[in-house]
Amino acid sequence: MDANLKSPAAGSDRIVIIGGGFAGINLVKKLRNSVYQVVMLDKNNYHTFQPLLYQVATGGLEPDSIAYPLRKIFHGYKNFSFRVAAVSNIDTVLKQVETDVGLISYDHLVIATGSGNNFFNLGGMSRYAMPLKSITEALDLRSLILQNMESALVAPEIEREKYFNIVIVGGGPTGVELAGAITELKKHVLPNDYPEINLERMQIYLIEASERLLAGLTVSASEGAYKTLTGMGVNVMLNTRVQDYDGDLVKYGADKQLKSKTVIWSAGVQGEIVNGLGQEVLKRGNRYDVDAYHRINGYENVFAIGDVALMSTENYPTGHPMVAQVAIQQARNLGQNFLRQRSGKSETAFKYKDLGSMATIGRNKAVADLPGFSTRGRFAWLIWMFIHLMNLVGFRNRVVVFINWLWNYISYDRAIRLVIRPFKRNTH
Repeated sequence: MDANLKSPAAGSDRIVIIGGGFAGINLVKKLRNSVYQVVMLDKNNYHTFQPLLYQVATGGLEPDSIAYPLRKIFHGYKNFSFRVAAVSNIDTVLKQVETDVGLISYDHLVIATGSGNNFFNLGGMSRYAMPLKSITEALDLRSLILQNMESALVAPEIEREKYFNIVIVGGGPTGVELAGAITELKKHVLPNDYPEINLERMQIYLIEASERLLAGLTVSASEGAYKTLTGMGVNVMLNTRVQDYDGDLVKYGADKQLKSKTVIWSAGVQGEIVNGLGQEVLKRGNRYDVDAYHRINGYENVFAIGDVALMSTENYPTGHPMVAQVAIQQARNLGQNFLRQRSGKSETAFKYKDLGSMATIGRNKAVADLPGFSTRGRFAWLIWMFIHLMNLVGFRNRVVVFINWLWNYISYDRAIRLVIRPFKRNTH
């Protein structure tokens, strides 16, 4: 019982947090050395800085430069315990979490499991497309891109097109950043590795179902991203809906298709829910319906924060955007409310402060909508780099990423183009 955890001290409560993403780690920080016993559960023993996953996938960064051990983050926290555990069910009657390392009881439960891919019932996409939500997926994508270049070298002329074409589905920040990074890979790196291949034949397609890229940014930022990408040679296809993918052909529009062995999915996400709570608490995007204090409606001591939570407000009737800043601010507010409870004070309703949105497109190219002004180009690119560098967990990771960025900028190279483990698609 309780995975060998010590019982909470007399008069104390145990807060169990499921998930070690931005929401989970910021909640733990807020509760550091408080009267609460804090237990975090995650299937991995590290935190992933997801905004830079695309750079791992395109050979710009090592995977360990955007990951950080969770136990090291919380070293010295006297009221904290961590277990590597996969959660299978929540029993709200007995106040227990069922995991692969045993049952763990709670007084307060916080679900901070983040988001996963939403393929919108496109079976072929879920089987054959490459998602990008984890370090494992980033390494798989890196391997696939390089493996397909190797296959193009030896393939018959008539078969080469499908190895050259790279299709990115979804024109949000991940899709835009991937398109820019792969284009720079094509321009500056691959010609040195594959002089036998005419890389002019390599085409990068960015397919977006709506009328513009970066729907969460201003129209001017969207237009700026479109002009920059098309100027770089990316085939941007707006108002285009993908129908399905069979591993060789991408079907889109009414009856059109593209040959490709590399299709990257960045078009949709949904909440990563945990079994045990009723379907009635789920809202749009498979997210938990929470009140202004982060409680899942109908459950007194069960909370949800970050991507998996949907809080309807006047300014955000369909929920806050699924971005890191929302998760961080919700975690801090919930942590503060736990502390206020212990001191007999009333809880504070959550109010989101929008700190802006941005996306990088390539070398000296980015768009940014910040409080009070918008910018694009080199200045936006420098802002993007600084903010992402400062938000990385751990001084070592900041130094390593900065050195990699500096080297890539000076040399026009991406040195980490390694197929450590060949990718083999599992279509079952």
